[in-house]
Amino acid sequence: MGKNLYHQVINEKLNNIKSENRYRFFNEFKKNNFSYPLAGWVKDKKEYPVTIWCSNDYLGMSQKKSIIKEAINSIENYGVGSGGTRNISGNHHPIVKLEKELAKLHKKEKALVFSSGYVANESTISSLLNVFENCVVFSDEKNHASIISGIRKSNAQKFVYKHNDMFDLENKLKLVNFDQPKLIVFESVYSMDGSIGNLKGIVKLAKKYNALSYIDEVHAVGMYGKTGAGISEELSLQNDIDIIQGNLAKAYGNFGGYITSNSSICDYIRSTASGFIFTTSIPPCIAEASIEAIKYLKVSNTERNIQKENVDYLKTKLSELRIKFLNNKSHIVPVMINDALKCKQISELLLKQYGHYIQPINYPTVPKNTERLRITPGPMHTKKMINSLVKSLKECIKIYDK
Repeated sequence: MGKNLYHQVINEKLNNIKSENRYRFFNEFKKNNFSYPLAGWVKDKKEYPVTIWCSNDYLGMSQKKSIIKEAINSIENYGVGSGGTRNISGNHHPIVKLEKELAKLHKKEKALVFSSGYVANESTISSLLNVFENCVVFSDEKNHASIISGIRKSNAQKFVYKHNDMFDLENKLKLVNFDQPKLIVFESVYSMDGSIGNLKGIVKLAKKYNALSYIDEVHAVGMYGKTGAGISEELSLQNDIDIIQGNLAKAYGNFGGYITSNSSICDYIRSTASGFIFTTSIPPCIAEASIEAIKYLKVSNTERNIQKENVDYLKTKLSELRIKFLNNKSHIVPVMINDALKCKQISELLLKQYGHYIQPINYPTVPKNTERLRITPGPMHTKKMINSLVKSLKECIKIYDK
């Protein structure tokens, strides 16, 4: 195959993606640390004011002055980069402090910080499944791509159970010998639907059928529980779940991922996971800023309370105008368009004509014909902003429903 043929195949595949209206356009924005959720949309060398509605910086912690100050102080003390992997020269004191803070947050013996939540899931799950002979994994059908990738990188037998269906999960658990190693992997808040995992049901089944439990709390840490430790804390289940995975890049407004568990599991993952061993550690400034964010959200409910009010207000306004959305008990509000082209068109019109930015969510992130606009209102949005968004959204949907 000549190089021209390689390029031809690649271009054909790209054209297929474009023809299915799932080609991803990345808009360029200028965000500063004093006007969020307002930002500048950069287009044709010009800048247009817009309101951001789809950020995972759920509580605006990336803008918090005390957190920014910690990052600046750390850069002045330690420099910018970490200098390497943890096992070579990147095991900085702030990272060690961060792991202690995370372990304390989740009431676990140890924590392990990774370069992202994706890497934390993929590396931990694949390493854990490969340590046990003939291990079987049970995965919720709506689990994140990082979980799916981690399972695929292992040799484990896999059962996918229906979302939050404890009857289906138990029937699949019954197919496996009681003494055979088993791992149940699930999430607390599912990011595309906003549904809440059945933590109590899974913990009960894990104990009944002798399985390890692994929860992804990425979209819940900082948001739920008395100290922001997630849904597992809110339900007093932290001690009943073997491995809790989280993220520093969402409610904590920073960067990186982690796991918390007992000492032996963390030590084994540290010793075997290639995604931990062979990649540069997070910069010290990220660690210091994350510690400050964790400590702040342990004691402050201010941002969370305003955010909850805004979520409830948005859902009420959407209902009043009969805009279809998945009603759930979380902070994620998916407005259902159910058509890839319409989803793209509505998103573009909202941005260009009304100054509201919501990135369209399409396949493979969600199944085909379930395309959506995923809204995550935060504490810095105002009721006036929400009213404007809902009115604009209704007008855009009406145009493309003709």
